[in-house]
Amino acid sequence: MIFKNILSISVLLILISCADVNFVYNDDKNLTNPIYEKAHFEFSGKDIPSLYRYTLKYFGKSQKPAFRVVVLVEEEKIKRSVQSNQAISKLDYNISFSYTLSSFSESCIIYKKEVFSRFTYVPKSSGYNFGSDQSLIKMYEISAKESLEDFVSFLKDLDLNTCNNES
Repeated sequence: MIFKNILSISVLLILISCADVNFVYNDDKNLTNPIYEKAHFEFSGKDIPSLYRYTLKYFGKSQKPAFRVVVLVEEEKIKRSVQSNQAISKLDYNISFSYTLSSFSESCIIYKKEVFSRFTYVPKSSGYNFGSDQSLIKMYEISAKESLEDFVSFLKDLDLNTCNNES
């Protein structure tokens, strides 16, 4: 009997002490990405397979998209170090991701952003390229992920209801 009273008083005190708890994210609005599950993506230029995977992660898949995002990927390779036998020992990669966000309903451009990425690659020419090939794939993956993160960070403060057809 005493145990039941103590237990019921304890539960009652816990419920009373938690009565004023407010949840920070108490609405349905996505606070980090305003176009999550609202956009259709199109890609052109250099094909980076990991870009498709990260696009689904950061933007989801939309059944009825309100926005269209066109991503143009351009790559420039610069031979930084060439050996005496003309074999390349270092390559610099400059990749530009050009994002264009437009509205389906308004048929206008809302936002344009260009994100740049650079990395250096050291190819192996001794016949065992698996490790260096995997390293290059990972560098492309990191570039794609960082460019999408940058694009999302610019969208946070953007008014998606106004067109910007000035460029």
